[in-house]
Order: sequence, then C-alpha cells, then structure tokens
Amino acid sequence: MRRMTKAIPVLEETGGDTPAMPKLTDYTSYADATAQYSNAALWDLFDGTRERLNIAHECVDRHVNGGNVAVRVAHADGRDEIVTFAELSRLSSQFAHDLKGRGVVPGDRIAVMLEPSLPFYVAMFGAMKAGAVAVPMFTLFGPDGIRLRVQDCGPKIVFTNAEKEADARAAGGAEVIVADDAFLATLSGHPETFKVDTAGDDLAVLQYTSGTTRALPAAVEHTHRSIVTLMVAALYATGVRPGDRFFCPSSPAWGHGLWHGTLAPLALGVSTGTFSGKFDPVRLLKALQDFEITNLSAAATHYRMMRNSGAAEDFTYSIRKLSFTGEPIDSETGAYVERLFGTPVCSMYGTTEIGVILANYPGATDFEVREGSLGKAVPGVEVQVQDPEGNVCAPGQIGELMVRRRGEWFPTKDLGKTDEDGYFYHGGRADDVIISAGWTIGAVEVEDAILKHPAVAEAAAIGAPDPVRGQVVKAYIVLKGDETEGLAEEIQETVRQNLARHEYPRQIAFVDDLPKTPAGKVNRKALRDAQAKQTESMA
Repeated sequence: MRRMTKAIPVLEETGGDTPAMPKLTDYTSYADATAQYSNAALWDLFDGTRERLNIAHECVDRHVNGGNVAVRVAHADGRDEIVTFAELSRLSSQFAHDLKGRGVVPGDRIAVMLEPSLPFYVAMFGAMKAGAVAVPMFTLFGPDGIRLRVQDCGPKIVFTNAEKEADARAAGGAEVIVADDAFLATLSGHPETFKVDTAGDDLAVLQYTSGTTRALPAAVEHTHRSIVTLMVAALYATGVRPGDRFFCPSSPAWGHGLWHGTLAPLALGVSTGTFSGKFDPVRLLKALQDFEITNLSAAATHYRMMRNSGAAEDFTYSIRKLSFTGEPIDSETGAYVERLFGTPVCSMYGTTEIGVILANYPGATDFEVREGSLGKAVPGVEVQVQDPEGNVCAPGQIGELMVRRRGEWFPTKDLGKTDEDGYFYHGGRADDVIISAGWTIGAVEVEDAILKHPAVAEAAAIGAPDPVRGQVVKAYIVLKGDETEGLAEEIQETVRQNLARHEYPRQIAFVDDLPKTPAGKVNRKALRDAQAKQTESMA
C-alpha cells in the first residue's frame, strides 16, 4: 500500500494580501478530488463559456507567452521535432485564413490524414479555429478504409501526405491537398492571428472509433464543449498537472491519442509528446529519456512491447506518473513496468462514446493502486456492476459495467466486478465471455495467466466449439522464441496453477502474430470469425 498524505494546494499571489483561489489543478490527492470537484470548478480552468468556446483557443492561443513547447514528436527515423505554442498558434491561424479563402464555411468537414507532425497539428487546430469540423484519419488505412470514411463524412478537403495522396484522390468527393513543409510555406501571406467565433455546442471533431478497414465503425461527434468534460480524465485518469512533461505514443487518429494525449495536456498549457511513424519500442524508450518525460500514458500493448524489447534498462527516466488504456494490462507486465519506472501503472477505463469513467488517480499518494483494478469512478460519475435484471451485483459477482447518464443507466458492453472496497475490475467484453460446461470464463483472465509463462510474448483467448462442453478455451499464442517440445503442456499447467482448473486452454495455436484493430487492441472478433469459418469447413 502506498503512503497516504494529503496534498496542500499552493496559492499563487495576485497582488496585495489576497491569494488567488485554488483551482482543481492545485490539488493532487484522491480526497481532494472527491471533495473539491464541481462543474463550476471545472469551467474555471478555461477562458470560454458554455455559450462561446473554441478548442483551438483553449489548447493553443492562450498559452503562447513564454516560448513554451507545445509538442515533442519522436519520429521513427530518429528525428526529434519540437513545436512551440507560439509557432502552432501562428501557423494554425494562417491555416484558418487559408481555409476561408478556399470557401470553407463553419460546419464543413476537413479530413486530416497525416502522421503526428507540425502539418498535422496546424491542420487540426486551424480547422477548428475556422469553425470547420476536423476529421482525423489513420494513415495506415487502405483504399477501402479511406473511401468509406470520405463517403460517410463528406469532407470538403482532405489534407494528407504524398504517400497517401493517390488513395485519397481515388476516394473521390473532396479536394486533396498534400500538407507538407512546402504547403506550410504558402501560408506565410495570411494574417498571423485569427478571431475564433464558435459556440460551445458547435461540432469540432468527428472521430471514427477503431475497427477494421473494411467495415465502417461509428463516427462520434465531439463539440467544442467536449474539451471541458475531457478535463475530468486529464486530472484524474492521466494525472496531468502544470509542470508535467507528458507523452502519449498512441496515434491521434484515435480517441486516446487525440483527446487524452494531445488536447487534454495542451488545454492546461502542458507540453505533450507523441510518436510518429512505424512504432518502435526502443525509439520510444529513448524519447522518454531524451525528452525527460515525467508523465506517460500509453496503451497496454506499448508497455508489453517495451518489456519485450530487452532494452528498457539501457535508458534512464524521469517518470513520476504512468497510465494505460485500450485493454487490461497483464500482471507480469504491470509488475515489470512498476519496477522499471518506480511507480505503478494506473488503469483508465472508458470508451470513445462515454469518455473515461474509472481511474486509478496517478499522482495521488493517498490512493492505493490495486493490481488488476480499473480503480474507482472519477468525480461526478456514477458507475455500477449490474446483473441482466438491472440489480447491483454483489462484490465478486460478474455483471455488466453501467454508467448513469441523464438519469438512466447506460451500458458499456463490458463485463466487470467490484471488490469489498468498491474497486472495479474488468471482465472483458460481453461478447468475449466463454461458456464451457456451464462455467463462465473471462478471456482477459486466461490471457493474463498465459502471459505469466516466460516464453509467451502475446496471447488471445476465445471460445472454440466442443461437442461435450459446448465451448472450450482456445488460446492463440505468440512466442518470444521458437516452440519447444512440451511447451503447450507447460503453458496449460501455468494457467491451471493460477486459475480454476477448468479455465485452462484445452486448445493452443502458436501463431506469428495476433490480429489487431487499427488502435492496437487485440481483435478477438477476427479470431472468432476465423474459428467459425474453420468449424464450418469441417462440418
């Protein structure tokens, strides 16, 4: 258990004998999070009002004084790119003027299919300044994925790189502009400031959730006011505070990389960092060292790749706060990361549609981070685990995680449970449950047990049909090295020793890699679909 202390807010002098009123960013303890939080206090962190608000102003323009760094980009090729608030403010204003000159009006969609870089941030914030709706698009989408999204959102312009230009043009329906350094140079003739004029409930971002490139996932609409509700996650799920050096390697095409990794820290004037290009865990580790990062928020996959790289101990770190999202982190990786960085890695749980609802409060010395736990509800949010009849589940009983919104309970489509102290635990997606001989088995728990074996790099568990049991656990496993005789039996025994004996994988398939969604999560649905086809062909 971590030592429990209460944070005392530091009051800034405002002149005379009257100290400034403390803000939510002045508090770091869990006790103060629950006692001091209010909607009014949340709005005190911003310049805008419920009626008039603009994300680009809140994240960029109001932080230009002092030459502070806004974004640090670690490129896969070894380059470091540093962008200041002042540079980003100037260029995004010129970009907004350029859009106006091209006939863009408020509400028009502007697609941005670029890797993290100065052009990406200029385009995203410039579009929002102009009152347009920014649509980030993943650069690894193929022609089908691009076409589906372009047809769905109908952008007036697609800004992309030279590599994706042909695919963007083939999608049809929009002007395509290659946004590179040469394009940025053409903006120099425009004014360096732009007067924003958007309502709080105007659309600012249209973001597609992760999924396959062949099927179109849902597009989630975010207003400018979303930046305010986002700050709950920033304060309590990633623990962002002024003075941090933040880093999030997730692509800003997805919710974690854009909202939690980019917009949230910038809205507080905190410099953020990210990764650009094909992910390399060793390059990430070097960036954490060179940028002297103090607060890291990454996907569980990133932490596993850092652990498996074998190079993590070659660097020195300044990390004080860690968080992860996307999927549960296995206990072996969690313990390794805590030893490496000297602080526990804290889960943050939510979805693109509902936001973050559970957190482990990084930086709060009075909050115990329990192994495997999603933490507790963030301030202002009510969460329950309910059975199919809508009753609250007893501690230890598996049910569906539900969040209360506008007086009604909203399903997350995830399973979970609580312990006696009110901590929440993930039980997997509702459709990831395996029913074997009447037993309910969670894929996440099986995968965690498999990953305890030292030969295993990655694992995914699904239910495979069985004539006697209905289903049995089937595990797809990526090894760190070559398969050896008896290894499958060793892995099965590892699971038996850590879980109930009926939960071990009766079928094991060693594979070179696991299918993943574009956001990097293991795609169990793809495995289930492949298993169904295999079963059908054998019928």
